Amino acid sequence: MPDALSPAAAATPATVPDPGPAARSPFVRLTELLADLAPGKPALSLAVGEPRHAMPGFVGEVLAGHLDGFGRYPAGKGLPEFRRAAGDWFARRYALARAPDPEREVLVLNGSREGLFFAALMARRLLSPQKRARIGAAEPAVLLPNPFYAAYGAGAEAAGCASVDLPLPAAGGWLPDLDALTPELLDRSVALYFASPANPQGTIAPRAYLERLVALCRAHEVMIFADECYSEIWLGEAPPTGILEVAGPDFAGVVAFNSLSKRSSLPGLRCGFCAGEARFIEAFADFRNVAAPQVPEPLQWVGIAALSDEAHVAASRDLYRAKFDIADEVLTGHFDYQRPDGGFFLWLNVAGLRTGRHSAGEEAARRLWQREGLRTVPGGYLCRGDAQGRNPGADYLRIALVQDLETTREALPRLLAGLS
Repeated sequence: MPDALSPAAAATPATVPDPGPAARSPFVRLTELLADLAPGKPALSLAVGEPRHAMPGFVGEVLAGHLDGFGRYPAGKGLPEFRRAAGDWFARRYALARAPDPEREVLVLNGSREGLFFAALMARRLLSPQKRARIGAAEPAVLLPNPFYAAYGAGAEAAGCASVDLPLPAAGGWLPDLDALTPELLDRSVALYFASPANPQGTIAPRAYLERLVALCRAHEVMIFADECYSEIWLGEAPPTGILEVAGPDFAGVVAFNSLSKRSSLPGLRCGFCAGEARFIEAFADFRNVAAPQVPEPLQWVGIAALSDEAHVAASRDLYRAKFDIADEVLTGHFDYQRPDGGFFLWLNVAGLRTGRHSAGEEAARRLWQREGLRTVPGGYLCRGDAQGRNPGADYLRIALVQDLETTREALPRLLAGLS
């Protein structure tokens, strides 16, 4: 297995012209890849990271109790009750220096994706005169992991910034290499996107890593946007450390994004939230009042109920652990499989399947669809290629373990058979 995601990974970050998933949806590309093939067995999707666990039982009742809210335009910053519930949740879940102020440091989002997208625009708008002087005539940069969630790259492009990929060495646990954050790079950088647990590798960043990341970025006025939407799906004993835990009492330069999609198996609710530096959050609220989608009040009331209940979250986490137990049994010894720290994805090395026409990940996806009716995502569709056309995810395949336990028990042996 190569030492980094790319077989020829550079030792330093490189600005590259290919926008990757920021330009075209990986799932649109997947549909095109499989268009000439018929599924060999009844179709089953392991492609989209859409939780399929049962919704919490209280959703219908709470929604029905607040139907009158559909008759009002919702406030852009969210109901005071929702912001208090989100702030209280952060204070319970993490060991913070203090709880976030729901009036100045917490916002509701129409899912975390739109917040992550718009965040880069706000970061560039809020640059200090000193930071602008350091950037000078250089092109402002936004720093990304690679693979990355498409909203990060799309946000960087919308903000008029160059996307700069950070190396993810295997020896460093697939975390962005902090040694690559040189003073020169940080001086021209506006923001850094970061996810823990990561998508798709499932890596959880240790506290010491997060502390160093915050110190480096603060020293150069680089905003950190921490995508923590998988924070409640951990597979070991200890929950992931959150970015706000290492941000001190003022949360300076840091914003944490989360949602109820993964935590509460409510991807269709489109209800997320963020918390962090007051200066950023207050300006973000003003911006979102004129440019971003609002969240209907009845949906926020469901969110309040979800954030106030941990029983359904623990039950869902146990289901994910049980599914990875099955993966341990079926896939250990194959495709460099390793049980991840968190999240619900498998990230499999299928390099041996590379053909002249297709990458290894593409060939694996085609075989699984044609032989087994399994829909999976080529890893290269989640990454950006470099200027030489090398894609760090080309030899990988992503599988989402989002189906129920019995379906997973049936699907994973099919996956192994389809790639054998």
